[in-house]
Amino acid sequence: MEAVMRPERRLLMMEAWTLSDVRAAHAQSGSLYHEFLRVPALSAGLYRLRAGADDPQQPHTEDELYYIVEGQARLRVGDDDTAVEAGSLVFIAADVDHRFHTITDDLTVLVFFAPAEYSRREARPGAPSSP
Repeated sequence: MEAVMRPERRLLMMEAWTLSDVRAAHAQSGSLYHEFLRVPALSAGLYRLRAGADDPQQPHTEDELYYIVEGQARLRVGDDDTAVEAGSLVFIAADVDHRFHTITDDLTVLVFFAPAEYSRREARPGAPSSP
């Protein structure tokens, strides 16, 4: 099964993944973030940062939800700062500056964007580009 739904594909009623398959696809991608689902209303991907790494991301043009699969870090969202660990869920509104920092254990994060990541970018001149 193809890992990313593309606009030219006929939309299916369902697609399913295992976390191990998503991790393997992420490893093959060689990037910090690997998107595995994209439909107009939603996109999802796996984001991994090593302990001690800097988080290069910029604000996104869509709302997002993080689910921390593993690891420990702190997350700064605007002026707020919170600890995150396996099992944490964090909502971040569109266009709000945010990044992980003080990553003490390798961090694996499932990321969900609604609507799909950067689908609003064209509608917002000067919006940031993808990390």
